[in-house]
Amino acid sequence: MEEAGVGWIAAIIIGGIAGWLAEMFMKSDTGILMNIILGVVGAIIANAILGLFGVTLGGWLGYLVAGFIGACILIAVGRLIRR
Repeated sequence: MEEAGVGWIAAIIIGGIAGWLAEMFMKSDTGILMNIILGVVGAIIANAILGLFGVTLGGWLGYLVAGFIGACILIAVGRLIRR
């Protein structure tokens, strides 16, 4: 997160927004705490996956996009496991 220029408080705020956007997009029903967790963990996972392809997203907007992508992936994986 520090590499992207985003501090911990900003990561929580951006992660919450990214998790909320993913919740709306994937039509899941999670709470605010789970949205924050999905956004932050999703951003870490998405940055790792995108890094394998040589894509780097930096700054607040990049962290938001990565958080959204990662949160959608986590929601989809969670749905697969529950079935």
